[in-house]
Amino acid sequence: MSQPDFQPTLVGPSISVRPISMDDWTDMFAAGSDPEIWKVHPVPDRYTEAGFRKFFDGAVDSKMGFAFVDRASGRIIGSSRYYGYEPELSEIEIGWTFLSRSHWGGRANREVKRLMLDHAFTFVDTVIFWVGDQNWRSQGAMTKIGGIKREGLFTRALSGDRPYFIFEITKDRYRQGGRARVE
Repeated sequence: MSQPDFQPTLVGPSISVRPISMDDWTDMFAAGSDPEIWKVHPVPDRYTEAGFRKFFDGAVDSKMGFAFVDRASGRIIGSSRYYGYEPELSEIEIGWTFLSRSHWGGRANREVKRLMLDHAFTFVDTVIFWVGDQNWRSQGAMTKIGGIKREGLFTRALSGDRPYFIFEITKDRYRQGGRARVE
């Protein structure tokens, strides 16, 4: 079986989700250098150039990272990526997501998640999201798009001993209406 396409270009009503590239550094850092974005995040110094460089290089190197582009302005407004593809479990993670504050509270998060979920469900049955236990903002966003919290707290090697919740969305639930609606 061939590998899925982990970096397609996905086009929604107001946002394009496209593969991230090294050429995006300046615009991506401008979008992500706001301390408020990372305030409740498990890595709160990501707004600094050094912290964001590690995040950005990881996205590019992953070959699964995306830039979010506002279609009206052409500006980069955020990023996300797929991670941890587990074909035997039919599962993949969507994570490392951020949006510029100019796009908080509206349709943007639901739109980009819907685009990424629609694509992921062409090759997996479950999408998971690791959310920091103190990141109430992302926990609320996950609930809004239909994420179901797995029981307990989780840690993983790449994050040290930081505790996370895992939210999941299954293909069946998503297709039955428990989905990231763009309203």
